[in-house]
Amino acid sequence: MDQQQILQFPHAAAPPPGASLVIAPGLRWLRMPLPFALDHINLWLLEDGPGSTIVDCGIATDATKGLWERIFAAPQDDEPPGARSRAFQATRVLVTHYHPDHAGLAHWLCERFGVTLWMSQAEYLTAHAIRENTAGYTADNLLAMYRRNGLGGEDLEKMSVRGNRYRLAVPEFPHIYRRIMDGDEVGIGGRGWRVIMGYGHAPEHAALYCSELGVLISGDMVLPKISTNISVWSIDPDGNPLKQFLDSLKRYAGLPNDTLVLPSHGLPFRGLRERVEQLQEHHLQHFEVLHEACERPLSAFEAIPTLFQRELDVHQLFFAMGEAMAHLHYLYYQGSLRRQTGADGVIRYLQDGAFRKESVAR
Repeated sequence: MDQQQILQFPHAAAPPPGASLVIAPGLRWLRMPLPFALDHINLWLLEDGPGSTIVDCGIATDATKGLWERIFAAPQDDEPPGARSRAFQATRVLVTHYHPDHAGLAHWLCERFGVTLWMSQAEYLTAHAIRENTAGYTADNLLAMYRRNGLGGEDLEKMSVRGNRYRLAVPEFPHIYRRIMDGDEVGIGGRGWRVIMGYGHAPEHAALYCSELGVLISGDMVLPKISTNISVWSIDPDGNPLKQFLDSLKRYAGLPNDTLVLPSHGLPFRGLRERVEQLQEHHLQHFEVLHEACERPLSAFEAIPTLFQRELDVHQLFFAMGEAMAHLHYLYYQGSLRRQTGADGVIRYLQDGAFRKESVAR
């Protein structure tokens, strides 16, 4: 059976651009375009007294702003036909994590409605650090890490001219915020939404679970068709983010299996535990083929064809480098690979024991 047939998708299609769709009491789904191969992001409006809590924002482009304006101008559900539409009002903007498709318009939305950004502290500070090229989030630091992991020549040159793409996608960011923490119960529209932090994809990614509705806003932590990018970042070049991610998946697997999962990309679905198992199996297969490939010394760059059997553009190579490093680091810290630095200054990995399948939480 196809893996996707195991999951249940209550909605066959996303709402059209500039429109929203009610998918649970007091909860609306809208979708914004992205200028990448991953061409969309799902956003959410939660009924909240006199207005709505906005969950995630979209990237900062004129096209996204224009679609938001259409959302603001749309009639409210409880308005009778022909009535003058009430003005849309936001009560807060809640951002799951710092990535530009989620945080890009946070400042614009907060300023427009005079509301506060709600976000975890690590994500909030990371957004500012990357925008300002501080705290180790610099192009030089990133290129040096990639160079140590085998990227060179024309590929490194193409990467070096990317500039601060984050600042282009997040041109402004709020200078005050309300901190949310793991386990917090955020009251929205008379319902409690529990914050469940996840790690590995971002420093402190906030998913939101409402037991009354049986809904999980999973952000990027659990996606229905693609695997979440897990990368090693230059600020933590020896980190083990894939272990953090796999450990985080256990937390979501503990929720009821009929939970309606609202992902940032793809369609809402049910079958949370099955999807967690699929993600674990996906990484298990990557670990096995990568461990086998390390019969000879491999750098992260040399390992990319083992994990990605397709041609990659510069944008995709950026993420592929980080993800190859994440898989190699996992195997290294497990003890099944050792690493060595060659005379060329490049780190390479070599088998140093059997891969232990049981280390991937099931």
